[in-house]
Amino acid sequence: MKNSLHEECGVFGIWTKERSLDPVRDAYFALYALQHRGQESCGIAVNDRGVISHHRDLGLVSEVFNEQRINSLGEGNMAIGHVRYSTSGVLNCSNAQPLCIQHIKGPLAIAHNGNITNAYELRRKFELDGAIFHGTSDTEVIAYAITSNRLKTSSIEDAVKETIKMLKGSFSIVVMSAQKLIAARDPIGFRPLCLGKKDDGSILFASESCALATINGKFIRDIKPGEMVIVEKGNMRSDTSLCKKRGNMCVFEYVYFARPDSIIEGASVYEARLQAGKFLAMEHPVDADVVIGVPDSGLIAAKGFSMQSNIVYCDGFVKNKYIGRSFIQPTQSMRENVVKIKLNVIKSTVQGKRVVMVDDSIVRGTTSKRIVKMLRDAGAKEVHMRVSCPPFKNPCYFGTDIDSRDNLIACKMSIGEIAKHIGVDSLGYLSIESVKKIASSAETDFCVGCFSGEYPSEPPKEKSKNKFEQKITDM
Repeated sequence: MKNSLHEECGVFGIWTKERSLDPVRDAYFALYALQHRGQESCGIAVNDRGVISHHRDLGLVSEVFNEQRINSLGEGNMAIGHVRYSTSGVLNCSNAQPLCIQHIKGPLAIAHNGNITNAYELRRKFELDGAIFHGTSDTEVIAYAITSNRLKTSSIEDAVKETIKMLKGSFSIVVMSAQKLIAARDPIGFRPLCLGKKDDGSILFASESCALATINGKFIRDIKPGEMVIVEKGNMRSDTSLCKKRGNMCVFEYVYFARPDSIIEGASVYEARLQAGKFLAMEHPVDADVVIGVPDSGLIAAKGFSMQSNIVYCDGFVKNKYIGRSFIQPTQSMRENVVKIKLNVIKSTVQGKRVVMVDDSIVRGTTSKRIVKMLRDAGAKEVHMRVSCPPFKNPCYFGTDIDSRDNLIACKMSIGEIAKHIGVDSLGYLSIESVKKIASSAETDFCVGCFSGEYPSEPPKEKSKNKFEQKITDM
């Protein structure tokens, strides 16, 4: 598990009236907007008159695609795209998405965001029936379930619907067949998925509304938890028979995962983070001279803390924007200095001052400890840390990489002990009650299982989260 949290993926889908290069280009720019949701691999699949072509590889969008590669995918009237961070499935090209297959009923491409908690059991069942899998991601299990159900149903949407009934866990998916583009969310609604349109009549699906804005699309609404939207020849229809009255979205979409300019379930991510900072100032006031935020997701919460406390907000760090996914730390000494390479303290902001440092989370405490030391070395008189979410005390089974309690510092130490360990004068976390209210206008309830241990959906039988590929390897 890393020192910071990661979400699994971002998905995108587009249907256009005319056959052109636009679907691939729009997918490319939309994936740029969703790059924060996954930096390990990406891909695009395009449908040209029933023939699906695709390209996927390890790396950032800018590394995997260039003008030549985009042109080589060719024209079409439908496309789907994907950016991936693996919480299930090892890092290799076989697990990159979209996943494209050819079966007896035609071609199929799928992009998935989430984590299927019964993927191992389903895969085991399919393999005993003769199925062959090429990767270790749970997306491949979804694809096989859809193709298997397609043999028993009269349409691809019926096959997707039957598959949704089989799956447990979190999934926001876009599925492209020869004739149709389908978007669907799990009945709990753990992960976001929205619907948009362009002035030319194009229909769009994306994990976040920021991707729609990037390609001049207009946000229409969120896909409902359990809803399936089907686009065929420009006609759009919705199946809500599996919908619940209200979903339980992962609250960390607002705290950290989503881009600040996105609107999710009717609530602004930016305003939610601002509110988190205000609640922090009310719950954990402190006498200080300056408030700073840890880039990037701690910045907005820090501004909220400043607004509520009337303590001046200043930039405390400069972030190196050129540290990408390929940055390596080949020696222990380089690992120890990685925070200094990514962040530099603005000495004039903190020297001789009592500093409130706001961050979105503490996972293992390693990074926080190094950042606090940097502030001390820069001359900070006092350092008070405030965290815009509650302590992590439980695994997440639904799409983030908190895989066990073993590496969570809050499971080993009290808040006072954590404060002493990371070297701060005081430490305050946002309460569970308040984190549920940071996006009060959102049309959803929230999953806070990683904080409370209470989940809106049944977790796997194992008490500690077991990586999907580890189970497969042990078979």
